[in-house]
Amino acid sequence: MTDFRQQALDYHEFPIPGKMAVAVTKPANDSKDLALAYSPGVAEPVREIAANPTDAYRYTNKGNTVAVISNGTAILGLGNLGPLASKPVMEGKALLFKHFANIDATDIEVKHRTTQGFIDTVEAIADTFGGINLEDIKAPECFEIEKALIELCQIPVFHDDQHGTAIVTAAGMINALEIQGKKIENAIFVCLGAGAAAIACMTMLVKCGAKHENIYMLDRKGVIHTGRDDINQYKAQFANNTDKRSLDDAINGADVFLGLSGANLLSPAQVALMAPKPVIFACSNPDSEIKPELAHGVRSDIIMGTGRSDYPNQVNNVLCFPFIFRGALDVRASKINDEMKIAAVHAIAAIAKEEVPASVLAAYEGISSLSFGPEYVLPKPMDPRLLPRIAKAVALAAIESGVAAITTVPDYAV
Repeated sequence: MTDFRQQALDYHEFPIPGKMAVAVTKPANDSKDLALAYSPGVAEPVREIAANPTDAYRYTNKGNTVAVISNGTAILGLGNLGPLASKPVMEGKALLFKHFANIDATDIEVKHRTTQGFIDTVEAIADTFGGINLEDIKAPECFEIEKALIELCQIPVFHDDQHGTAIVTAAGMINALEIQGKKIENAIFVCLGAGAAAIACMTMLVKCGAKHENIYMLDRKGVIHTGRDDINQYKAQFANNTDKRSLDDAINGADVFLGLSGANLLSPAQVALMAPKPVIFACSNPDSEIKPELAHGVRSDIIMGTGRSDYPNQVNNVLCFPFIFRGALDVRASKINDEMKIAAVHAIAAIAKEEVPASVLAAYEGISSLSFGPEYVLPKPMDPRLLPRIAKAVALAAIESGVAAITTVPDYAV
């Protein structure tokens, strides 16, 4: 682990600090180039944009840009360490946007005194970009921030910790339940965790067919039930009219455990209480709610997923957010709505059922074959089909739901 820590530090420091840089896309080799790039030539697109603001998409890079914005209040599994400490994560997000979807992303870390101060700052700079990816903002403020910015901005605003996690979780869950021979509308869900990701995941699963009455969500005080008066409006959506109070109570006979909480909070004994052929997504990072070895040691009929890359079925946001933004930007969507998110869910789920390209196997050391089943319910991040399939599904959904300014979908090539 010490070696890995040093490798990570060296990766970020050498040969130059950081992970991203700016590239020039037009020639600047002689005086004519400079005259076109800046004064006096730059005045021409300025006039055009002043007369017609949408021409910014013609004459600037606005249409292929995303701002990755954080206040550092919920950095990965590290907590509230402040805006500057979040910068390596935001740079990493920008790297993923560029590598997987050729989107130019800029990381922005915001200091503010109030939630409204953050909202005002982001709104003030929003016109610079084609989309906004909010990141690592704690609940419940993140709900208020995203809602306000969606209303204020004319470009897509997407809190990936909520919706990216939810989309990938739902895709994997749909496939896992199918393999286990269970219907989502009949499945009993236990969700350990009641923060932004947990609420978004369960909201998405409800949109995909899960029933509210079959969901038991737990926070630090236990099951969120209708008798509690200490829960906010977001948790209240999942208050169950039940006499279950503890994880032991809720897990007994459950079909699904979804963990978005902390390390080692699910015991082997609790796994043993679950219904036949259960699904366990233990997504706490870097250490999951239960180690897969422990869960498989208790029973052999589970499908297990985690947030880690060193186990099968990694629930990883990179499976969706670059491609969702690619599709949204390409049809100049004004927002990323439910129709677009659900389209992404089904596109991801469908890819996992198809034959895996040889290039994917070659990218993962030690993996000689992959096929739809208990240890492969989600595609791998290096799968080249993710970009064309998800971007196209999202773009079509944007057009069909009436939020796209362009009604022609690009011909995405693998």
